[in-house]
This record gives sequence, C-alpha cells and structure tokens, in this order.
Amino acid sequence: MTTAPDTALSVRQVLTLERVLAGEPEVVAGAGHLDRPVRWVHVAEAADVGVMLSGGEMVLTTGVLLAGDPDAQTEYIRSLHRAEAAAVVLGLGRAFPAAPEVMRRAAERCGLPMVVLHRPFPFAELTEEVQSRLVSSKFAAVSLSESVRTALTGLITSGAPMQRILDEIAGHAACPVVVTNLAHRVLATAGERSAVDDVLRDWERIARQAGGSEGDGWIRAELGGRGERWGRIVLCGHRGDAVTGRLLADRAAEALVLHRMLAGPAHTWEEESAQSLLTDLVTGVVPARQLLPRARAAGLPVNRRAFVPLAVRDGDPARLDRVLRLLGLSGLVAELAEGTTAVLLSLARDQDAEALAAHFAARLGHETGGPATVAAAAARHDWDDVPGGLREALHVAEAAADTPVGQEDHPVVVRLRDVHLRGLVRLLRDDPHVQSFAERELDGLLCGAESDPELLPVLRTYLATGRNKSRTALLHHVSRPALYRRLEAIEARLAVDLDDFEQAASVHIALLAHDAQQR
Repeated sequence: MTTAPDTALSVRQVLTLERVLAGEPEVVAGAGHLDRPVRWVHVAEAADVGVMLSGGEMVLTTGVLLAGDPDAQTEYIRSLHRAEAAAVVLGLGRAFPAAPEVMRRAAERCGLPMVVLHRPFPFAELTEEVQSRLVSSKFAAVSLSESVRTALTGLITSGAPMQRILDEIAGHAACPVVVTNLAHRVLATAGERSAVDDVLRDWERIARQAGGSEGDGWIRAELGGRGERWGRIVLCGHRGDAVTGRLLADRAAEALVLHRMLAGPAHTWEEESAQSLLTDLVTGVVPARQLLPRARAAGLPVNRRAFVPLAVRDGDPARLDRVLRLLGLSGLVAELAEGTTAVLLSLARDQDAEALAAHFAARLGHETGGPATVAAAAARHDWDDVPGGLREALHVAEAAADTPVGQEDHPVVVRLRDVHLRGLVRLLRDDPHVQSFAERELDGLLCGAESDPELLPVLRTYLATGRNKSRTALLHHVSRPALYRRLEAIEARLAVDLDDFEQAASVHIALLAHDAQQR
C-alpha cells in the first residue's frame, strides 16, 4: 500500500503570498524553474549551507557572511544546487544593496531560482506562513487520500462494477476519467457526459500528446500487477493542484487493479467495454450519434465505413473476436443476451458485405469444428441506422434458433427474409392479443391434469415437417399406428382437423407464438 505523496507549494506560489509580496520580490535568475516544489523553508547564512539540506528547501539569507567574497558567493550557490534546493531568497539592504552579479550568474548557470527582496522583510513571517500552509496541505492530502481509499474499497468489497468505481473517481477529480489499454484504446469513461465527449472526439491526437508527458492537468497512472501492465487510467484536464491529481490517479489505479484481481478472468475490460457500447446502441438508452466518439475511441473505424451487424447463438465472444483477427476484420464483439453474441463489423464501403459475412461464418465453423449459423442484417452506411441493424440481427438469430429438428436446411448466413412466419411471430410475441390467441388455440394441450407432455412435441414436429407423418414418426422413434393415435388425441383435445389447411395453419401459428413466449 502506497502512502500519500508529499505535498508542496511551488516557488511561483510562494512568491504570490501576501506577506512575500510586501517585500517586493524580484526573480533575478532561474525564471524558467519557478514551478519547482518547495517542501520547506530554511534560514541559513553559512557558506556550506548545502550540507544541512535534504532537497526541496527554499533558503532565505541576508548574505552577511558572503559580502566581499566572490568565491564564497559562487560556492554558496553551487552548494545549494548540489543539495537540490528549490530556490534562494536574498534580502537586500544589510549586506547587498542590489543582487550581487557573481551570485546571479552562478544561479543562472545552475538553473536555481534566485529571488531578491527589495524591502526589509522579517524572515520569520515568511517561514511561518509557508510552513503553516505546507502542514495544512499535507494534512489535507492525507485526509483526502484516506477518504478516497475508504470510498473505493467500500465499492470494491460490495461488488460494485468498474463503472461505479470510475464514477466515484470522477466525482473526486471533477474532470473526465478515461481507462485505456496499452494501445490507447478507450475501455471505459466517467465524468460529465459533454466533457467526456469532448475528450473522446479527438482522442487519437490527445492520447499521443498525453502519452509522453503530463501537463495541463493530464495525469496518468499505470494499471498492472505481477510484473505486467495492461492499461492506464488518465485524469483528463484535472484543474486542481498536481499533487492532488497524482494522489487521485494513484488511488484510482490501486482500486482498479484490486477490482480486476477480485473479479477474476471471467470478462476482460475490452469485452466489458464492447458490451457496454453495443448494449447502449441496441437499447437506445443513449442516441447513436452520442455514442460515435466512444466507438471511435474504442478503436472501431467509423469514417466512411459500412457497418454490418451480425449475431451468433451460443457463440463464445473470445472465439468470435479471434476469428475477426484471423480474417483481418475490424469490429466489436459482445454477448448481449443469454446465449447470443453480437458482432458489429466495420468495412470499407467498397468491400462486399455479404461475401465477408459468409466468409466469417465459414471460418467460425472451421474454428468450432461444425457448421455455424450467423444471423446478419443488411449493411448500414449511416451510423444512426446501426442500432436498428443490431436489433434485426438479434431478432433473426433468435428466430433461426427456433428452427425445429427436421428443418435445419437454412443457410449458413441467415437474414430476415429466411425466417419467414417464425420471424414475424417472434416480433409479435409480446402482443396481448397474440398471447390470448396462442392460449386459446392450444388450451386443450396446455391445461388440465390429463395433459400428455408427449403430445406437444409431436404436434410441433408434425407441423414443422409440413404434416409429414413418416418423417414425424421417424424423428420421434414411434410406429405409424402409434403416431396416428397421438395425432387423433391432439385433434380431439384441440377440437380441430389437422388435415384442414386453415385449421392446421392456425394451430401452427399459435404454437410458434407459444414457443416464442416461452423463450
């Protein structure tokens, strides 16, 4: 467990304090290094002051022991530089009426900020002011560190999802928070929606600029453990002080690593990211246009592309993602419903969408060692049409999955035109009128203590095979006379004549609706 980082004021911040301004400070050397942190203030006159310092101190002096000795003045500055002092402040008047040129040149060469005070100034007031601010800042940092750690630990131990943890971090940081993999692809975000969208809209350029250095409130922390890194968390445009931002980023990284360790290998963050994005597209909770920056930041090509929605029943997301990589295709993969995985392909507009969908299905079948059925919607060239395409592919996948034994001659890539009546009934399955119709038509088989559980499967196969008695008897492993007796029982209980086309069609539609509702 790491400790809270040391807090500090910068040299620049110290020079803006009211008590310091009263001494009319002037920076005479090292003006480019005023952002150095000041960890403490030390008053010293001895020429060998460096041996008493540990680094980060702002040294105050009147120079009384240095007057008239240029060599001592030079060595004084060098000693401070070797001790990594933050700055030196020289009070004019007692020993020097103006900044000594020897000290100024030495400080400039060393890159050590040198400040002179033109008006008499009690050093005790400055030390008291700075020390009290540093102590208060350190206390506040420790308090914030423990507060954040407690909140995040509570979320993790309660089983909260990663998004809830990120929302907590964004609340403390008051800026967008982004989690990426090592390739800078965005896996999750948190923060005010409009601010997050602004960050994601130009993410590739921003990621390159923020990748090498931290500035303008962009603070990164690496995510990893057991000798490997797998991503990073970025505070985007944190407006507080850098120390607080670093503390928040480190606490966030600790929490995310712990969350990943406790969650286990069930789903990678990449899978969770794709699932979140595709779920938002399908449900329409967030308008598709607002999700475009997220899709682009997640690595999906979106400019001048054709989008092909696919859905696979009983498809392993990891295997489907591997097939995409083997074929060199760009896309997102996620399980959106129990047993159904969605794939959103992004193709160049001159590529043959139907041929690539068939190639994908063939390759998937090769990977699984058997035929694979892939449901596909027509390619969408407008991003706003993608949600409808995904819903269509999922609908076709479910309808195709209802194909009964003995009717498995559907194509490898199934489209809306291939699911016929079964697809229409599935779309209408939640309509109360359709539900009442199904219950009324099948009441004799579904209700009553004398109901025979073997009759409904026989009816289902008989109608699915086009009322082929030989095929039905074969599939149910019964003799023709035994099948005839069961069909007679079915007709008696439903009060229908299955040889009459209209009555048989009515029962068939009711059975399709019943099966769709049961799913």
